[in-house]
Amino acid sequence: MADIDLALQHYDGDTAKAIVEELIDAYAEIYDVPPYAGDPFFSVDSYADRLHAAFIMPGFETVTARQNGNLIGYVHGVTLPADKPWWVSLGDARPAYARAAAEAGQVFWLRELMVRPAHTNQGVGRQLHDAIIARRPSEPWTTLTCIIDNEPAYGAYVRWGYEILGRIKHAPESPMYDAMLLRPA
Repeated sequence: MADIDLALQHYDGDTAKAIVEELIDAYAEIYDVPPYAGDPFFSVDSYADRLHAAFIMPGFETVTARQNGNLIGYVHGVTLPADKPWWVSLGDARPAYARAAAEAGQVFWLRELMVRPAHTNQGVGRQLHDAIIARRPSEPWTTLTCIIDNEPAYGAYVRWGYEILGRIKHAPESPMYDAMLLRPA
């Protein structure tokens, strides 16, 4: 599949606030399908709270993808706090060198990657992923969590080189996720 021509834009926590409504609107469209629709954990208000909290986390960055000026997808993440409960809950499933990298602030936590339904399976997600990772040379490790059975995202992450470390929950009310790790290139 050929990548489509996109305009990618990088934002930090302060500059992303100017486009927060666009980000939330995209989330509302993308997550308005089963099994997310109607689940309080995936409500727009809950996501908006998580997004606003992320803006002030160390290392926050988002990359947007636009086609003809329209937001068609975005990715965001932060520097992984070494004491993040879901990360710590993995215990020894985390390779020792990944634990050490997290302690040194060298792990990027890719928190969200989303593409509007009309633009999936066109390489947009991969372009967003690669664009945000490329700008984080001081964080050569990348981790993310993927809802179990979330295809095609799960398959894409495995194809891109992520390995599964174990299963976690972000909160008691959240679904089960696979915690995944991408080793340095």
